Amino acid sequence: MPRRAILVVDLQNEYWPTGKLPLHGIEQAAANAAKVVQHARTVGDLVVNIRHESPDGPIFVPGSDGAEINKTVAPREDEAVITKAFPNAFRDTGLKELLDQHGITNVVVIGAMSHMCIDATTRAANDLGYETTTLHDACATRDIEFGTETTPADQVQVAIMGALAFAYGDVIDTDAFLKT
Repeated sequence: MPRRAILVVDLQNEYWPTGKLPLHGIEQAAANAAKVVQHARTVGDLVVNIRHESPDGPIFVPGSDGAEINKTVAPREDEAVITKAFPNAFRDTGLKELLDQHGITNVVVIGAMSHMCIDATTRAANDLGYETTTLHDACATRDIEFGTETTPADQVQVAIMGALAFAYGDVIDTDAFLKT
């Protein structure tokens, strides 16, 4: 029984260039995520696919192409798919129960958006007692606006990953993870 789970968070079509909320570097992040998922399948880690739905739209509308998990990391039939309505993938979902049922003690978080669902899910996993690892180059984000200021996606990524590395687990790149 696996003790490590890969949480593939919100790698949905909405974040690709043809979607309604394209992210900076999504294709490269998804390519790295695909390597992680393939590795997990090979070594027997639990792969948990997480997708966001927003029934009231305008993004991630259930049944829309944007709400579908991108083909780069498409789930296998035997893999769990958790649907969520909040940034934190543990909130009002069966994620914790699924992980506990499989004896998971360590989670690896990959996906989108770094400044929202990756941040919220990683912090929640840590707060729930899971050992957490976030793969920074298998995550993507976008420019953030606040007031009259815009922070570029690259700086947003550094700030979020730096905060997670400070107190919420390991933050490493895909190559380092694949060597574990």
